[in-house]
Amino acid sequence: MLPLQHRAVWVALSLGMLIVVLAGALSPAIWFGNKPDALSFVKNADKWVHGGTFFVLALWFSGLVERRSYLLVGVGLFVFGALLEFFQMFVRYRMADHFDIAANTAGIIIGLAVAIAGPGGWGLRAEDWYARRNQD
Repeated sequence: MLPLQHRAVWVALSLGMLIVVLAGALSPAIWFGNKPDALSFVKNADKWVHGGTFFVLALWFSGLVERRSYLLVGVGLFVFGALLEFFQMFVRYRMADHFDIAANTAGIIIGLAVAIAGPGGWGLRAEDWYARRNQD
């Protein structure tokens, strides 16, 4: 992890994000009510949600670690996504899908590529901005 001054806050936020994703992956899709085709106007909407979620997670974690740890971030997120699909096999209202894992992986790869291109390590810049803003 980068030498962040507010490490405990970053870790808590990171765990919170993973818990929210876990809960979303294992919860019934009640936010659509009785309309399972609520996103039918977007082709493969579920895959876009998977890819987008893991893109955001990859960008988040790349902001907290050194560039040499990006491969570990990618592997960790891949395992997390695969475990989500595995757990969905045991929940009667969810369905595991290998294409979800593929969408997760695409999101991870694109997220880490974007991080390499520039915004990686953003956690240090965020803390610097916060420190400058709160100087007396």
